[in-house]
Amino acid sequence: RVRCQTQRDLPASRTAPTPSLDLPQYGHKQWQSYFGRTFDVYTKLWKFQQQHRQVLDTRYGLKRWQIGEVASKIGQLYYHYYLRTSETSYLNEAFSFYSAIRQRSYYYQVNKEDRPELVVKKLRYYARYIVVCLLLNKMDLVKMLVKELSEEIEEYTQRFSTEDQLEWNLVLQEVTAFVEADPVMILTNDNAVVITSNRLHEGGVPQLEPGMVVGQLALADALIIGNCNNQVKFSELTIDMFRMLQALEREPVTLATQSNKTGTLVSTAHKPPKRENPHKYLLYKPTFSQVYTFLSASFKELPANSVLLLYLSATGVFPNGRGPYDLGGVLTSNNRDLVNGETVQRRNQAEKEMHCLHPGDLYPFTRKPLFVIVDSSNSMAYKNFLNLFGQPLVCLLSPTVYPKSLQDQSQRGSLFTLFLYSPIVAFVSVCGLSSLRQGLWEKAQEFLHLVYREVGQMITRSRSIDQAFLQFYGDEFLRLLLIRFVFCSAVLRLHKLFRDSRSYPESYPQLPKPDTVENSLLQKRVLELAAMLDVQSLFYSNTLDGF
Repeated sequence: RVRCQTQRDLPASRTAPTPSLDLPQYGHKQWQSYFGRTFDVYTKLWKFQQQHRQVLDTRYGLKRWQIGEVASKIGQLYYHYYLRTSETSYLNEAFSFYSAIRQRSYYYQVNKEDRPELVVKKLRYYARYIVVCLLLNKMDLVKMLVKELSEEIEEYTQRFSTEDQLEWNLVLQEVTAFVEADPVMILTNDNAVVITSNRLHEGGVPQLEPGMVVGQLALADALIIGNCNNQVKFSELTIDMFRMLQALEREPVTLATQSNKTGTLVSTAHKPPKRENPHKYLLYKPTFSQVYTFLSASFKELPANSVLLLYLSATGVFPNGRGPYDLGGVLTSNNRDLVNGETVQRRNQAEKEMHCLHPGDLYPFTRKPLFVIVDSSNSMAYKNFLNLFGQPLVCLLSPTVYPKSLQDQSQRGSLFTLFLYSPIVAFVSVCGLSSLRQGLWEKAQEFLHLVYREVGQMITRSRSIDQAFLQFYGDEFLRLLLIRFVFCSAVLRLHKLFRDSRSYPESYPQLPKPDTVENSLLQKRVLELAAMLDVQSLFYSNTLDGF
């Protein structure tokens, strides 16, 4: 058995530990042979139980939950293969196995046995199935699974007096809050909720136009880090991490070589198709040493003409000086940095916060193209970044202060990340609306595509823009992030609630504001969108009114 990745938030199985090989979660190559062999073993095991089911049933007493456990492991392998490769197609394969387990009631008989460890297997299956469904935006099914999980946990806690009752109730609370985190519902005329996807789809990003001079860099690796206190999370994914990882993926497709029938394992486990998504590492509350280890691994393996993206969604650590290590930064976890069983503390205030990721910590990695997004209460620590090596470098920085009405919603995710993930949802949310009719949503999305194209022209035609923005503009994912960043900045500058200059996003290098975030055409488009949604009273119709 290969232990692909731990899920620290799921209560541990109460069975004896199985000998396993702990593979490092970083690096692109060293794990593939182990995964290939594991797929081979499970392929043979699955085919064997299919061919000899009757003998296994009658002579050896094979239980249906045991078949379900094998199917669950295969689903888990596909899910972890998705985590390792960023191939969204593998999510569909994981889903097909998890779905078959439920449809065929493989775990149904577990509840009749007086063995709590078997019920835990069923609960863990539900939790994993929910994660896959969340990532595939199958929200109607997620709600059904959460209801079933709630019933299973209630029965489990009533039947068995175990130590993990509170932990499972916490899992249930977390997933319920996660499902309810979306601030805006899209409704049909019959008030049915419409599920939308925000992954990159065909035609979703403005194409490069003739005459546009942009770089040929491609986004290859992304580190997505979540360490915000009190933010909604489930299965080591905060809501900000969940949104950002989807913003860096294309819509999943079913693998051409895979039939949808459970029991068929894809041969591409050994030879994955050409990756169209950047490789991603998802780090929930990592220590500083973990962040540096993963950054170093990505830096080392970054191909030529490629970009490393670092997304930081973390609590701010505030400054006590002026140098690259005096501006503060964002917090990393201190849970695992122990000396003699105790967390190391600063001896005096003159010392730097050792669990802080300072801007200076990133300087070594600017030897290669680096694209940084910081969503934090101290994001401005990264505003005065130094580009020491002349490589393309851009930092997109969140506001550090929000109006009080929006601060109260911070548990449900950051507004800045929401703009980078789904600008219309963010726009509607910042206007205080909680729902939108499907027809109006589609009209607003169509209008936004026009705005995207115009913003792209503003960026590429500006004569005073830093070349780093143009170097990154050639990549579709980075192009869309840059365009959404400019749109977000323009919206917040016109919104009447956002009067503090700290409430506006910033960037390093600075964008030429008259050409981009304060461009008169873009301001006109923002007001037109506001009028379309009947919220124009929330915006300054003449920008001079705001100053």
